[in-house]
Amino acid sequence: MEAESAPSRSISAPLRAVWLAGRHALSHAARLALDIALPTLCVSCREPVDGEGVCAACWARLSFIAPPYCPRLGIPFVYDPGPDMLSMEAIASPPAYQRARAAVRYDDVARTLVHALKYQDRTDLAPAMGRWMARAGSELLTDADMLVPVPLHWRRAWRRRYNQSGALARIIARQSGVKIRGDVLRRVRATEQQIGLSRAQRATNVQGAFQVSADLQSEVQGRHIVLIDDVLTSGATADACARALLRAKAAQVDLLVFARVVESGPRPI
Repeated sequence: MEAESAPSRSISAPLRAVWLAGRHALSHAARLALDIALPTLCVSCREPVDGEGVCAACWARLSFIAPPYCPRLGIPFVYDPGPDMLSMEAIASPPAYQRARAAVRYDDVARTLVHALKYQDRTDLAPAMGRWMARAGSELLTDADMLVPVPLHWRRAWRRRYNQSGALARIIARQSGVKIRGDVLRRVRATEQQIGLSRAQRATNVQGAFQVSADLQSEVQGRHIVLIDDVLTSGATADACARALLRAKAAQVDLLVFARVVESGPRPI
């Protein structure tokens, strides 16, 4: 019986390979036909667009952040106050992370991009968003030792199926050559959604939620780390992450996000 069953097993392997190749070809053809029948739409205005999901008009409406800005928090200034001038926010309430940079202001178009990436499985938006982030954070990335995406709790990661911060970090890693370490920082406590919470409530919500595993503290010790996230609002989540990394003896923690909330008319002091 064993002699008779062996040939059938040897034949099944190449047949399976042919079947898988055929299925892949059909799947590719189906996707191509769908792309032809249903052109890519701009994620913001829903007009047909070639490329990365944002039409020229909506791209022009994105408010990219460029100097002059606060050297500590990256908040854009309404005028150039000269070098090394800090914002009122940086002086009044300095965060645990050393520097923050963002590619764009969190306006209507940026909000649509973030929500599409985060909640609508639009991972095709990550390459453009990640490239803009790498450009905005070039000074942070120059001497960075590792990129650490802000982690999701395992339950939320299971429901969402991917971490949007990790998707952005992979693009930034390819652009900058800085390695990703998605294992060193964990979210050890499930937290409420930060949306709708006050600044104080946000800080309380994430207090003690992040931790560096004891067996990985040596990987963090003495390193310059750049945290990666999609949006900076109050900064509570990033601050909690930075504190966990600094407790593990990281030398410095910076923050790089796609978009940040900017109050109207931020001024230096």
